[in-house]
Amino acid sequence: MIMIWAAVALGASSVSAVAQSQCGKAAIRLATHDLPPYQMIEFGEGDEPTLTGIAVDRVTCALVKMECAYEITLGDPKAGPRGTRAGDYDGNFPASLNEDRAKYSKPSAPIIFENRYWYLMKGSKIDPNDPADFLKARYSAKFTTSKWRFLMKKGYNVVMRPQNAKSLLDMLYRGDVDVGLEYEAIFEHYIKAKGLRLDQFEKILQKANKNMSVHFADKYLDAHPNFLSRFNENVLNCMEPPG
Repeated sequence: MIMIWAAVALGASSVSAVAQSQCGKAAIRLATHDLPPYQMIEFGEGDEPTLTGIAVDRVTCALVKMECAYEITLGDPKAGPRGTRAGDYDGNFPASLNEDRAKYSKPSAPIIFENRYWYLMKGSKIDPNDPADFLKARYSAKFTTSKWRFLMKKGYNVVMRPQNAKSLLDMLYRGDVDVGLEYEAIFEHYIKAKGLRLDQFEKILQKANKNMSVHFADKYLDAHPNFLSRFNENVLNCMEPPG
């Protein structure tokens, strides 16, 4: 399913000269995917869908401050990076920096600061950071992600192919896997959504402060050389707590 949200800060025929110098007359086209609590669809009164979440709110806050028109498409996780590379989108989010993305885009200032944890059922004696336990237990992470590739590269005993964090949690809770690797906010969102308690799980830090950003297409930034610095300035302001 693909859903598109569009907003024009000052109206289609009233974009200021400052906004034009930063982001042009046309709406900036961004892609994202369903990944609570970063970005997700919520239904309000009349079952009208709304795109919301930590990452969405910070990105749109910055664009509104810049008076930029924007269009956000929520679709398949792979479509955003692929479309940004192909020129269908001007950027996608949220994502961490890697060699492939660096070939066609540049990251913004981080919009998500996240810790990555090993999750185990309460009482587990496994230490996923100890090489002696790499083959003693069954490990998993979302299939084909950087987390999955990390497990494979380091020689963990990787089993199952969960398509998302919810599936990974289900596998851990059923006993199909012994250890799951996921970002804290994502996994704990699903723990609570499933009606479970956080104290039913053990969690061990795997990597602190894994940053994720908006990755803007080089072609867009070449055409709008003032955009990235102004976006970074505004998105940092949008992350400050109120008051």
